[in-house]
Amino acid sequence: MVIIITGASHAGKTVLAQRMLEKYKYPYCSIDHLKMGLIRSGITSLTPEDDDELTDYLWPIVREMIKTAVENEQNLIVEGCYIPFDWKTGFDDQYLRSIRFICLAMSDEYIDAHFEEIKSHGSDIETRLDDSYCTVEQLKHDNHRFIDGYRSNGEKIILITDNYNESIREVLE
Repeated sequence: MVIIITGASHAGKTVLAQRMLEKYKYPYCSIDHLKMGLIRSGITSLTPEDDDELTDYLWPIVREMIKTAVENEQNLIVEGCYIPFDWKTGFDDQYLRSIRFICLAMSDEYIDAHFEEIKSHGSDIETRLDDSYCTVEQLKHDNHRFIDGYRSNGEKIILITDNYNESIREVLE
């Protein structure tokens, strides 16, 4: 089984991946680690701010890693925001049967009520060197982009509206 976890910044993708690793003992691959390895090594001239270009650049690599894991009957969690909204088009049914897709997003009301708490958890699993870009407006915009993009492609969204831990617990079960 391959589990793809995506969603907006600060939605809890890495926390969920870590909890799944602990519960299921599946290894996980952070697309951010792949991104930074390619950027720091000079293999690409893209920067961490080039989100759309990074999705186009990284997805073919990640997609083929997922196919390899399915073909080898290996479990894998793939976590990151660089998953295109039409991700399914890159897979035949034989692959899709072995892939679970999870998109985490937060409602505007949740962001308004919990903004400081959301920011305080930004480095729970990985250290964010600069979180100054994170504002209420940016989070809302980013979450709407993910919600609209994936819903328009028929995907179900795990929408965090009230209690983050309860939403994550439901996904784990």
